Amino acid sequence: MAILPTISTSCIVISALLVAYGWYLIGRRRTEAHKKVMLTAAAFALLFFIIYMSRTLFIGNTSFGGPETVKVYYTVFLVFHIVLATVGAVFGLVTIWTGLKDQRGRHRRLGPVTSVIWFGSASTGVVVYWLLYVLYPGGETTSLLKAILGF
Repeated sequence: MAILPTISTSCIVISALLVAYGWYLIGRRRTEAHKKVMLTAAAFALLFFIIYMSRTLFIGNTSFGGPETVKVYYTVFLVFHIVLATVGAVFGLVTIWTGLKDQRGRHRRLGPVTSVIWFGSASTGVVVYWLLYVLYPGGETTSLLKAILGF
């Protein structure tokens, strides 16, 4: 199952790229295309979440396998990423809802904020993936709390 983190990270990167393309489309006043692209971006984000949660529940999370001197920085960064991703998901749901309900004023105000948070979340997620699976060998697969907090 070592491929699952790569697949899930790819899903979130695709989601962020689609959000950027959605911005381009709405800038061109292509509302229907914007809607389709943004819903596709949301579908990729949901696919990421399903893969991530399935892996977390059934397999566990990979703890940091890098040097102890880097671990505290990694942990702070990971917590920042988790908070950013959670806030981004909530903002994303509200933004999608306002778009689908044709609450354009609210949607226009939320969209830029949500997108910036989403880009930040996707970027920090890629860095977490890189630190866990590319730069350093992954640590043990363990429970969520142990993987994040180290106990």
